[in-house]
Amino acid sequence: MSKQTAIRLPDETHERLHALAEKTGRTATFYIRQAIEEHLDDLEDLYLAERAMERLQRGESRIVSAEEFWDGLAD
Repeated sequence: MSKQTAIRLPDETHERLHALAEKTGRTATFYIRQAIEEHLDDLEDLYLAERAMERLQRGESRIVSAEEFWDGLAD
């Protein structure tokens, strides 16, 4: 199942999007979905990295060497 949503785009972005769709034979919806999904992956990674850095700064986590990591898996 999929959900529908609406967004407002600046005129220039809208024109670029539709020009790309026309030139490539794809739909504007295809490019909107593709852009959101790819950017969402990046935002999720950034969010996780920021939370990890905050835990390090608060002393709730620590960095381990590769050797220490692999040794810990053998236990």
